[in-house]
Amino acid sequence: MTDYHLPPSLAEYDASIDGWLYGFADGNPLVEAIDHGEPGDGPEPRWYVRLKGDEKEHITIWFTLGQRTLRYEAYVLPAPAENVAAVYETALRRNDRLVGVHFAIGVEDALFLRGELPLAALNEAELDRIIGSIYAYVEQTFPVLVRLAFASRFA
Repeated sequence: MTDYHLPPSLAEYDASIDGWLYGFADGNPLVEAIDHGEPGDGPEPRWYVRLKGDEKEHITIWFTLGQRTLRYEAYVLPAPAENVAAVYETALRRNDRLVGVHFAIGVEDALFLRGELPLAALNEAELDRIIGSIYAYVEQTFPVLVRLAFASRFA
């Protein structure tokens, strides 16, 4: 029996993600920072990619490598101060048009984009798609959501 069909180990995925992310950042003017947490920082390896946005000044995507999946999330908006139901309804309705990611309510009712990818499907092109999709979705939705969530500040 050969090892030909054995999936990569978590250490191999870790090294691949490192290489792909730093390769993505090389020469990319939108990438402000990439960091890989130190071993022992937590139970699972984590990275963040900080992008320069137009509508939202900074977009930070967190990646967490699990046993079977790569989870990712980006903070979109703090808890809405006004029009709470309308903000959450707008985000929920947008979920229908999003691919590979969804709006979720997180800690302190903040709005996040979250997703998960099986490690078997993980490759450089998928990681690039995830980063590009999250960037595009934040840029498209942030102006509408922030104007609803803090309407009196835009009056």
